Amino acid sequence: MHEQPPEYDDADEGPSKSELKRQMHARQALGEELTRLNDQQLDALPISDELLLRALRETRRIRSKNALRRHLQYVGKLMRDIEPEPVIAALEQLRRPEREASAAFHQVERLRDEVLAAGPGGVETVMQRWPEADRQQLRQLLLQHQREQKQGKPPAASRKLFRYLRDLQEIYGGP
Repeated sequence: MHEQPPEYDDADEGPSKSELKRQMHARQALGEELTRLNDQQLDALPISDELLLRALRETRRIRSKNALRRHLQYVGKLMRDIEPEPVIAALEQLRRPEREASAAFHQVERLRDEVLAAGPGGVETVMQRWPEADRQQLRQLLLQHQREQKQGKPPAASRKLFRYLRDLQEIYGGP
C-alpha cells in the first residue's frame, strides 16, 4: 500500500476552482439584479463601495448590448470585493412587501374562482370569512356572472367580484 507524504495529509486547500467560479457567477448575478434597482432602493442597501454604486447607476444609461455585457462583467468584478450576505438580506427586505402583495392578490383570485365555481352557494363562503360583506351585492354579482357566461359576454361580473373581494380583504383582513 502506498502512503501519501505527510504534507498532503488532511491539507485544507480551500474552495475548489469550480466552487470559486460558482461564487463568482453568483456575485455577478447579484450585481445584475442590483442594476435593476432605483436610486432609493440602492441607497437602502448596505453597500459602502462608491465605485460599485456608481457602476450600478451607470448601467441604466448603457444602450449597446455589447457595452452592457462588458459593464455587467465589470460590476461582477467589483462585486468580488463586497460581502454578499448583508446585501442579499437587505434585498430580501426590499422585496418582501412586493411578495406579500402578490400572495394576497393570488389569494383573492383563488377565492373568487372558488366562489364562482360554487354558484349561489359561494355567497356563504364569503359570508363565513367576512360577515360584514353585502350578501345582496354578492348574489347580484354571481347571477350577473352566470348570465354573462350563458350569453358568451366578457367576464365583467368576475372582475367586479374580484375588486369587491379585494376591498373586503383590505378592510377586514385576509381570507
